[in-house]
Amino acid sequence: MNAPALITLSHGSRHPKARPGVAALTRAAAHVLGLPEGGYADAHLEFDTPDLVTAAQSIAENGYQSAVVVPTLFTKAFHATHDVPEAIAEARAITGVDLVAADGLGQGDDIADLLAARALRDCGNTTSRIILYPVGTSTVAAAEKTVALGAAVEKRAGIEVTTIPATGHGKRDLADVAAHDAHLLPLFVTEGLLLDRAFRMWPGSTSAPLSADLASVVASRYSRALAHADALVRV
Repeated sequence: MNAPALITLSHGSRHPKARPGVAALTRAAAHVLGLPEGGYADAHLEFDTPDLVTAAQSIAENGYQSAVVVPTLFTKAFHATHDVPEAIAEARAITGVDLVAADGLGQGDDIADLLAARALRDCGNTTSRIILYPVGTSTVAAAEKTVALGAAVEKRAGIEVTTIPATGHGKRDLADVAAHDAHLLPLFVTEGLLLDRAFRMWPGSTSAPLSADLASVVASRYSRALAHADALVRV
C-alpha cells in the first residue's frame, strides 16, 4: 500500500445523526483521495464511537501501518491544541500506527467559498441577511476569526452576514435576530443538538450541516500533511 489511510477526528456528539454525517464526509473525502474501502475511518474525541485508538486499530487490521488524522474542527482552540494532540499521542503509543497530524478544517478561503456557495444555493429570493451560526468557542482569538470568516462570506455572497455563535464568546440569542427574510447558515460539520434547537425556532430559510460538502477540504488537509511530512523526512 502506497498511500496512508485517512482518519477523521471529530469532537463527537450525543445526537444520533451526528456520526453518520461524519462517516459520510470521511467516505467522500476518501473517494476524492482514491483510498479503497478499509483505507479510511472516522473517530471521535467524546460522546461517539469509535475513539481514535479503536479507529487506528481497525486501520491496522486492514493492513495499514500509517494514517493521516484530519480533525474536523473549524477553530484552533482547546480541543485542537490539547485534546487532539493527546488523542493522537495515545493512539500512536497503544496501536503502533504511525499517525500523521493534519491541520483541522479551519476558517480559510476554501471554507468561506464553500459557505458562500451553500448560502446562495439555499437562500430564498427575499433573503436580506445571512446569520452564520457556529458552535462557538471561549477563546477570544478563535471567535474573532469566525467573525472574520463571516465577513469573507459576505464579500463572496454579496449579502450581509452576521455571526452569532451558539456558545462561548459573542454568544447571542438567535431569537433576537430571527426573521423570515434572514437565512441561517450553520458552521457545523454534522447534525447536533444545538443545531436542532436553532432549526426548531428559526422562521426563515436554513442550510443543512456541511457534511460531505467538506470532502475536498478534508482531502486537501490530508495531502498537505503528507507533503509536509515528506519534506521533513527529506531534510
